[in-house]
Amino acid sequence: MEHILSPTWILVVVLSYFVLLFVISEITGRKSGNEDFYLAGRKSPWYVVAFGMIGASLSGVTFISVPGWVESQQFGYMQMVLGYLLGYFLIATVLLPLYYRLQLTSIYSYLHQRIGIASYKTGASYFLLSRVVGAAFRLYLVAIVLQQFVTDHYGIPFWATVLITIVLIWVYTFRGGIKTIIWTDTLQTASMLLALGLSIWMIGQAMDLSPSAYWDRVMGSDYSRMFFFDGGWTSDKNFIKRFLAGASIAIVMTGLDQDMMQKNLSMRTLKDAQKNMFWFSIVLVFVNFFFLFLGASLYLFAADKGISIPTDVVQGKEVLRTDLLYPTIAIKHLSPVVGLTFVIGLIAAAYSSADSALTSLTTSFCVDILGIERKGWSEDHKKKTRWIVHFLISLLLFAVILVFRAINDGAVIAKIFQIAGYTYGPILGLYLFGMFTSRTIRDQLVPLICLMAPIVTYLINVYSEDWLFGYKFGFELLLLNGFLTWSGLMIFSKKAQN
Repeated sequence: MEHILSPTWILVVVLSYFVLLFVISEITGRKSGNEDFYLAGRKSPWYVVAFGMIGASLSGVTFISVPGWVESQQFGYMQMVLGYLLGYFLIATVLLPLYYRLQLTSIYSYLHQRIGIASYKTGASYFLLSRVVGAAFRLYLVAIVLQQFVTDHYGIPFWATVLITIVLIWVYTFRGGIKTIIWTDTLQTASMLLALGLSIWMIGQAMDLSPSAYWDRVMGSDYSRMFFFDGGWTSDKNFIKRFLAGASIAIVMTGLDQDMMQKNLSMRTLKDAQKNMFWFSIVLVFVNFFFLFLGASLYLFAADKGISIPTDVVQGKEVLRTDLLYPTIAIKHLSPVVGLTFVIGLIAAAYSSADSALTSLTTSFCVDILGIERKGWSEDHKKKTRWIVHFLISLLLFAVILVFRAINDGAVIAKIFQIAGYTYGPILGLYLFGMFTSRTIRDQLVPLICLMAPIVTYLINVYSEDWLFGYKFGFELLLLNGFLTWSGLMIFSKKAQN
């Protein structure tokens, strides 16, 4: 029996949630200057940042796409999550000390100091590309759920749903920046975890299982397989490949990412930032596990109740929309309380990532590309420029989401990791060269090397099964891309002169 949640109720909940965000924005954004926008005056409590970063790291992608991914990947995603621990350890012990020692606002300023202005602009440009695509993918998830369950009911087209979504983010972030994000992330993480816990609990109740029987059924199902050692190197699920990919993804998508590091740099001391990374990484492992547990629960519940996985027609082909399984069950087949909690959790999870991404993109473009902090402008001139950049990046996100709507044909989380392999690889290579060698290179050559590495990576990926005896690349493309970038830099560099 379906318990369909009214589109009107969903709309009321979404608008009420945004009113709360606006209130937080108003309180934290008062009298905020450029330093507050970028680094919150370096006064953020580490435990608040650690809790909020959970939501920013997971986002709407984890909230919807990871549970849906269980159908094809089982619990294999945990192999990458365990790799994250290694990556976060290296961030806390290697990268954070460097950033604090140099007192950076943008982490890509390091490349300017170590290599040169062209390298600096290249690293920042790849971050901008990576974050625009990643943030657009995350917002796309929210938009398709709102479209299917709310705005279609009122005859609102998809483009208008996306536009409204982005405008709401812009309104509560354009003044306070990271100072606002630190606190809104806390609310959003709490909302997401509440939705996760309540969804798991109510599915167990709906299947009439005791907690122990529920656990046994999920962990005894085919979906619960976590480690894959068979298939050798030709398998894209291989444990070692996934573990190393997870470590490298954590390093580049957190440690070399202005979005995530901007929050760490907003704390008073290096010690606080390291405590934040330690507790954040431990909690993240458990949260990811329970999202996978939720995914298996959803598929078992769907099988018991005869609920089919949603489909869509993309480029003339019918494809499974596993990203819509969770919202379909939460909104249509469980208690309205679960549906409302799901909507709050989805909005919270998506916006905790998207709002900080928009803020960090604005920061990077202003500081790295425009060099706003190096110019002798007045504070008012800088603030007006920042607002314009914030607006233009919002428009760019809008355009990218519409493009992705036309071409998407699979789980969004897989797409994000694939794109990361190409866009974050050059950043990884630049930092490896800068931090672990003392060699010098003609700065003007760096952009060309960083352009060629992803192209070669793509060609190797396309033909790897023919060229490499059946080897199939997975998310370790990031490592290959970083290695090719580092190799190119090494080939065209020379020993530093004493």
